[in-house]
Amino acid sequence: MTLDDLKKIFLSPTLFRLETILSPRLVPVLYATGLAALLLWSVGHLFVSFGRNFGDGLWGILEIAVYGALFLIVLRIVCEVLLVFFKANETVTRTVSLSRVPTSLIDEVRDAIHDIAEDEPYEDETSEGAAAAEPTTSAVRRTARRTPPPAAKPDI
Repeated sequence: MTLDDLKKIFLSPTLFRLETILSPRLVPVLYATGLAALLLWSVGHLFVSFGRNFGDGLWGILEIAVYGALFLIVLRIVCEVLLVFFKANETVTRTVSLSRVPTSLIDEVRDAIHDIAEDEPYEDETSEGAAAAEPTTSAVRRTARRTPPPAAKPDI
């Protein structure tokens, strides 16, 4: 993580929006801070233990080796668990957003019109571009209102 990344994090509106998760970018900062704290503790403990007497100084070196290694392992495990957790969260969020199709009523109506248009048979236009076909007079056209058929004329 460079200085430009830190400037981008702290000076941009990323810090104030809750749409993105900021913590995966801060895990390396946490790891570096933990390493710096371990280094400061070990140097301080070394000087303090040798300041008392030589025997305490030797025990201080042993304490630094044991507790420092333990702290380093715990720090590494915690940072890796955080990264795995955030990676799993990112994967689940991506999966949910891909499975959820954001459609509105207009999109659904448009899809329904396209489906209806595909179901109806398409009549080819003539070569000159005339769109109307000749109506057939042999069949009686029925409308939604049922009208009685024409009355037959009596034969005399």
